[in-house]
Amino acid sequence: MEQKAERAAMDDALHEECGVFGVWAPGRDVARLTYFGLKALQHRGQESAGIAVGDGGTVMVRKDLGLIDQVFSDADLSALTGQLAVGHVRYGTAGAKSWEAAQPHLSTINDVIIALAHNGTLVNTDELRRQLIDLGISFLSNSDSEVATRLIGYFTQRTRHLREGIRKTMELVRGGYAMTLINEQALYAFRDPHGIRPLVLGRLPHDGSDGDVLHPTHSAGWVVASETCALDIVGAEYVRDIRPGEILRISAEGLVSEQGVAPEPESAECIFEQVYFARPDSIMGGKSVYACRYDMGRQLAREAPVEADMVIGVPDSGLPPAEGYAHESGIPFGEGLIKNRYVARTFIQPTQELRAMGVRMKLNPLRDNIAGKRLVVIDDSIVRGTTMVQLVKMLRQAGAAEVHVRINSPEVVWPCFYGIDTDVQAQLISANKTVEEIRAYIGADSLAFLSVEGLLACMPAIGEGLPAGGVRGYCTACFTGVYPVAIPASFGRDKFMPGYDPCNMTEPAALPRDVVAKKEHDHSWEAAHGV
Repeated sequence: MEQKAERAAMDDALHEECGVFGVWAPGRDVARLTYFGLKALQHRGQESAGIAVGDGGTVMVRKDLGLIDQVFSDADLSALTGQLAVGHVRYGTAGAKSWEAAQPHLSTINDVIIALAHNGTLVNTDELRRQLIDLGISFLSNSDSEVATRLIGYFTQRTRHLREGIRKTMELVRGGYAMTLINEQALYAFRDPHGIRPLVLGRLPHDGSDGDVLHPTHSAGWVVASETCALDIVGAEYVRDIRPGEILRISAEGLVSEQGVAPEPESAECIFEQVYFARPDSIMGGKSVYACRYDMGRQLAREAPVEADMVIGVPDSGLPPAEGYAHESGIPFGEGLIKNRYVARTFIQPTQELRAMGVRMKLNPLRDNIAGKRLVVIDDSIVRGTTMVQLVKMLRQAGAAEVHVRINSPEVVWPCFYGIDTDVQAQLISANKTVEEIRAYIGADSLAFLSVEGLLACMPAIGEGLPAGGVRGYCTACFTGVYPVAIPASFGRDKFMPGYDPCNMTEPAALPRDVVAKKEHDHSWEAAHGV
């Protein structure tokens, strides 16, 4: 907790857990395809990176702490040869920052090796981990992803079918997740029944050129990824979203789809993908993330107008809504903040000197543009408030006459348990202060947030990528306290402030009774896992 608090002091932005990428492409350099896919997803996680490759006989993995360029050399990629691969970039919201927590996670099922990469957070793994330990299964980390890996292995051992092991695991785990998994010969991809975390399917052309018309179940290769921008970088064509609750298997036999668990009638996709997490060039729900953010700015200008001389955005996610705000309000859009694009996450422990530098490490005001002007400053969110305090102060020191802050999302009042690093409500400034108190705290002349209704009006509402009859919906729990996936009381304990009552709490799911009651351990499992 102390480490997470120090990290928050240095970085007030929201962070999602990670990004995943998988590819099945015999004859291609799958390790380098995965490397480039992860480069496109680097914004989703900067603590660790890893790639696992299957060559038909075994699975090899390379992972470590650091950015993708720090973890992999050309020699590393050359050594990872095979026909399929999964990759992962991590920002940890569940589990410690360590090599063991880095992904993909490896496990064995008899003589078969599997590697799993996971985006999201599972809310009911404490009890499941305890029960697996009671069965003699050991763990190398405290991450929820490793629990999923061990569960899949356990049920595959019992059913003798990997897809059945995945399905039974999906029946037990709760939370938001998008997972990719390989064994020596096949790539699997599956997603939680609410569709909280994103996962898309793409197709590689036969000769690497654009525009090839391919049979829907046969191609030179298939790709799965957290965002469509990762498909673009490797030259894959977007096919569709992986549906909530669906399991895909891709191998030499082609692409096979089955429904692992029943999807919810209305999906609950994380709305912060469009607000902040996803790259603006990604497509979600048939609409570009850039267009969503632009529309948020237009809606914000309608809801919270102000007299000003220039609209500026906080790079990068605040720029599209700033353009939209300027268009709708008629106030000129301008550049007021320059971003240092070479500031990456660091493993150096933060010092008081680094904390004092704060936002200046990443942003610097363009004095010639803002001096003497009344500014409208657009940002995606205010989480803890520390960054905005420094930003407003910096703009005033650069000569801004007035600073009016506009946020293109509602107030973040409730903690998230599905893959965002805000799992303690006391950290959130909007849970502790009114809008006027926040305005005074950050030193702005005025402050306004986009309404929940206004934000939802900017989201794609079509059912593309969902099961037949499914309705596209969004998780707004961080704004409203309405949690689409029940939060076990044990998981949510001490996470809420007095007077705040979340809407969805329940007891955790557990392993089936026949498993829990089994006193003698399965010796074949023990041998396979080295217990």
